[in-house]
Amino acid sequence: MPQGTKPVVVVTRRLPDVIETRMMELFDARLNLEDNPMTPAELIEAVKTAEILVPTVTDRIDARVLSQAGPQLKLIASFGTGVDHIDLATARQRNITVTNTPGVLTEDTADMTMALILAVSRRLSEGERLVRAGDWKGWSPTAMLGHRIYGKRLGIVGMGRIGQALARRARGFGLSVHYHNRRRVHPDLEKELEATYWESLDQMLARMDIVSVNCPHTPATYHLLSSRRLQLLRKEAILVNTSRGEVVDEIALTKALQNGQLAGAGLDVFEHEPAINPKLMALDNVVLLPHMGSATIEGRIDMGEKVIINIKTFVDGHTPPDRVLEQMF
Repeated sequence: MPQGTKPVVVVTRRLPDVIETRMMELFDARLNLEDNPMTPAELIEAVKTAEILVPTVTDRIDARVLSQAGPQLKLIASFGTGVDHIDLATARQRNITVTNTPGVLTEDTADMTMALILAVSRRLSEGERLVRAGDWKGWSPTAMLGHRIYGKRLGIVGMGRIGQALARRARGFGLSVHYHNRRRVHPDLEKELEATYWESLDQMLARMDIVSVNCPHTPATYHLLSSRRLQLLRKEAILVNTSRGEVVDEIALTKALQNGQLAGAGLDVFEHEPAINPKLMALDNVVLLPHMGSATIEGRIDMGEKVIINIKTFVDGHTPPDRVLEQMF
């Protein structure tokens, strides 16, 4: 990029005002004021002119899009933690650096995961719907009975930042923490979290009361919770997913919930979102949220600031702090 000129930064979605204002000050920013998702054709047009692209997790930056990128595109500064929407191999081949925004969404997502655990166990959504429908006839000793979470076993699939933050919250609620991860965490961290490691995911799933999916979506984790593994879960168990919908076989999950093979589920993400299986939506034992696990004002601003830092560092000729090298689970 020529010295002293502002880089052309194309932003695919509407971001918080304070972030967009700062981008306009620092860069030649092209904003999406209507906040309509870009079509594949619009993304192709964007990469033809952008020196830096700022996509979100809903933008598919695949080989077809990247193959049309102009030689000036040198950085994809993604607004989000996950990078499964970007073809990293093709980006690497074209010498395009990719960054993300890790860390800033940890607490917000862990909060939402804990909220879903409580909502499913205590049937909060069902109770709220009952009241709004005008069908509540008053308190009864046997009405709307859920399950106590104190003393239950929580199995965390993916003990990264969010998994660890969830474990800390879970201990406060009296849950026994178990986890499966590609690599075992440091013994000191295990001791701090009072967490039990399971090398075998199958063995852990069969013994848990609550299972929380907190690993990223990668080729290795696609349908990690397959039909076979879902059948390992106890009939009294519940499943919560605030990670990526693709990690769970959604059709198999729906059947398990319909057939009483699983007590309930709390889902903030879906395999083909925003489309949701109508059969899943018809079930009372599922809490469904619109991918809002990280949706706090503070979190979105922190994400935007990370994007700006990554861009500024790259433009100044240094390695961005959040450069994505590989996907890990």
